[in-house]
Amino acid sequence: MSFVHLHVHTQYSILDGASAIRSLFQKAHEYGQPALAITDHGYMYGVKEFFRVAADYPDVKPIIGCEVYVALVDRHTRRGKIDQRAYHLILLAKNITGYRNLVKLCSLANIEGFYFHPRIDRELLEKYSEGLICTSACLGGEVPRHILDGNMEAAEETILWYKSIFGEDYYLEVQSHPTDVPLAPKETFEKQQIVNEGIYELAEKHGIKVIATNDVHFVNREDGPAHDRLICLTFNNNVDDPDRLRYTQQEFFKSKEEMAALFPDHPEVLSNTLEVAEKVELYSIDSDPILPHFPIPEEYKDSDEYLRYLTYEGAKKRYGEEIPQNICDRIDFELDTIKKMGYPDYFLIVQDFIAEARKMGVAVGPGRGSAAGSVVAYSLKITNIDPIKYGLLFERFLNPDRISMPDIDIDFDDEGRGKVFEYVENKYGKDHVAHVITFGTMATKSAIRDVARIEQVPLQEADRLSKLVPRSFEIDTYDKSDSTTVVQVEVPPTIKLCVERIKDFKDALDSDDKNLSNTIKYAEQLEGTIRQTGVHACALIIGREDLTNLIPITVEEDKESKEKIWVSQYEGSYIEQVGMLKMDFLGLKTLSIIKETMSNIVESGHKAFDIESIPIDDPLTYKLFSKGNTTAVFQFESDGMKKWLRELHPTRFEDLIAMNALYRPGPMEYIPDFVARKHGRQEITYDLPEMEEYLEETYGVTVYQEQVMRLSQELAGFTPGMADTLRSAMGKKRLSVMEKLYDQFMEGALAKGHPQEILEKIWKDWKSFAEYAFNKSHSTCYAWLGYQTGYLKAHYPAQFLAANLSKNLNDIEEITKLMDDCKRMKIEVLGPDINESRTTFTVNKKGNIRFGMAGIKGVGTNVIDAIIEERERSGAFTDIFDFVERLPSGVVNRRVIECLIYSGSFDSFSDIHRTQYFLFNNKDETFVDELLKYTYKYQNDTVMQG
Repeated sequence: MSFVHLHVHTQYSILDGASAIRSLFQKAHEYGQPALAITDHGYMYGVKEFFRVAADYPDVKPIIGCEVYVALVDRHTRRGKIDQRAYHLILLAKNITGYRNLVKLCSLANIEGFYFHPRIDRELLEKYSEGLICTSACLGGEVPRHILDGNMEAAEETILWYKSIFGEDYYLEVQSHPTDVPLAPKETFEKQQIVNEGIYELAEKHGIKVIATNDVHFVNREDGPAHDRLICLTFNNNVDDPDRLRYTQQEFFKSKEEMAALFPDHPEVLSNTLEVAEKVELYSIDSDPILPHFPIPEEYKDSDEYLRYLTYEGAKKRYGEEIPQNICDRIDFELDTIKKMGYPDYFLIVQDFIAEARKMGVAVGPGRGSAAGSVVAYSLKITNIDPIKYGLLFERFLNPDRISMPDIDIDFDDEGRGKVFEYVENKYGKDHVAHVITFGTMATKSAIRDVARIEQVPLQEADRLSKLVPRSFEIDTYDKSDSTTVVQVEVPPTIKLCVERIKDFKDALDSDDKNLSNTIKYAEQLEGTIRQTGVHACALIIGREDLTNLIPITVEEDKESKEKIWVSQYEGSYIEQVGMLKMDFLGLKTLSIIKETMSNIVESGHKAFDIESIPIDDPLTYKLFSKGNTTAVFQFESDGMKKWLRELHPTRFEDLIAMNALYRPGPMEYIPDFVARKHGRQEITYDLPEMEEYLEETYGVTVYQEQVMRLSQELAGFTPGMADTLRSAMGKKRLSVMEKLYDQFMEGALAKGHPQEILEKIWKDWKSFAEYAFNKSHSTCYAWLGYQTGYLKAHYPAQFLAANLSKNLNDIEEITKLMDDCKRMKIEVLGPDINESRTTFTVNKKGNIRFGMAGIKGVGTNVIDAIIEERERSGAFTDIFDFVERLPSGVVNRRVIECLIYSGSFDSFSDIHRTQYFLFNNKDETFVDELLKYTYKYQNDTVMQG
């Protein structure tokens, strides 16, 4: 007889469970247990990882479940402290229908029932019971609580209700945790014995089967003390607090023998777990993409036809009414690929919200990543870089030989991105849109500090140890592409590595001070444990239907709007696997800076122009790059980049694209060759004459992934799809794929008459560089943003730097750097002025930057708005008395007045010097005191005169 654990908490029972999912499967495998359940508290966070790990253990069937909270009355009732408590209940999905109902229940528990916990009620259980197995749970369950209260009648009523809903799929649960661990609660076992007796009695009376569970919270017996520390962290208790919550430390993953010893008189409670496991079917929750349907005009038969229409209409605007044949061919190839993969709606959705963003005045980036290689995307104005002009490849974005979800990430100005979120929610419905969850784990430093706190290690010692943790360690490992070569790689720090390599950590672990020793010991065990959830800043899911039919949803508060937003319970790496469309709406500060600069240009008396239409060959801009005058220029502002720009002297946009790709770890070593070849100091050579066409723009240096892809097609006859597979395999060092492609490359290239020796060299060069080769599509888009900011700095330096100062108000290091740049460029930055300053930094008619009032500490936006509104309504303030008389009573107070004085905002009032405001009179009052008295009297008199 075997046994199956059906009540198991993983680390996704956050700050309560300490079980790593892989460790659980490994233990079930070792014990010969044929199945394993996951039943985390209230959420399904760990389900996708559970399935993923289960694939590595085919002898252990995965059972998806949840320990849900059932409201005492119903999910809508919130009666203060009494409803903080809720009944526990175990639900297990026995098939895909049960899984979907579990998803629905866990979602509605958060959306409709959350009150301290995500809660469901009997109404929801009755509605979504199909395909679910139900068990009565631990001491927190409704049946056990009634038994402990001595109310067997209520316990019986509860059992009969659940049996009426779940029938033969309702089981009663018994647990037994005798413990001899010092300070562990003995009364838990005593209560369990009372409950168990009642359950056996009621089970026999009503013909309900009983199962044994162990309420697993950690894997091994010896993990108990570490789990105990986790509970201390949850409730912020010291370890030696006598009144804190403690577990029995028996909640580990026990063998069938250990479980049998707990229930010697009831062997059936073990065998019944096998019956439950046998009821559970094997199923997959992964899915092909479930894309939303984009609403199309009636005159088009489907989204494919509408996409074709919009693409060709857009192409006419991009390339002229008579679209060249080569571009038509490219568009047709892309549209056919998009149709074959089933993604017309995807492109329609993206073009729609980008078009709407522009209408709302939200700045949109020129493109990001490989999507810029699509002529369809360019024609639809999803991207703004011509892929034909710059030799960008569609197959780098969508490989025609394999179906994969397209990935169009979009940059919006960071201040307008929220408007786009709101538009998407309103268009597709709030129940069709969700953000994506993130999980924060206990990192090395925080694990040390947290455990030190509950172990009462002095804060100074905890800080000393945590500050010794380096950013990374170098370790020896075997090269992925050559298993005989040892290479050094950087890895994140761990406490284990700290103990091995830092003497102070080893000393702390071996210390006679048990608190200090325990800190290192248990911090190592808890390191990497999930500590909290968050919301991904950029990712958004758009569903075809109500998302609660598809994925589990939770609810969080939006940090900016403070409104409740839907959030997936599965993290981003799993969302697409279950068929969801996930898009990244990224906020890019550079776009806000460009937008602000354009406003500054007009405000300071210059004519407006389209930043997307600036000349690509502007001499003044290239002069700025050649001098390395690129502080605040996007992607080109680091000191190292400035050095190479001064050596390179870029003279064309292609030089900037290449530098943007090369200036990063790995390919950086090719920059000297690139520079020397541009200036003729090094001969440009090509292994084969055919390579010149593809490497000429980078002076014979292979810089881009697209170059390798094009060359594989030219030299060996690879298809576009094969070329992209080669690019991917080399970049990720997938040896088996590379070996197959090597054979195909050699066969194709030899057939074209190329010498084998040279082909071997080319392949070797590609292998060494492909890991670092960069995506030209992305590099081109970001080089264009860099060029735009360089153009603005070259032609409108004051307006550009003012915008940068405005967007970096809270970054003193950046402000200092920008102020130094202003000084170097002989641009005067004037202090704040009550009659000239606006909210942000601006440029006056003389070309000087005026300090923005938002940069004055202690002066809020309501004050700034009131000052500017009054100034625009009635003109400049003539003196300090005019200022306090004209502003609303709620605006003028001591703090505001003093902050404005200290900042110099009133210095233009020549009748009073800044220091005079703080001189004392014979009544021991400052002028500020008198001014405030005058202000309050004036405002009261004004009200009385009414």
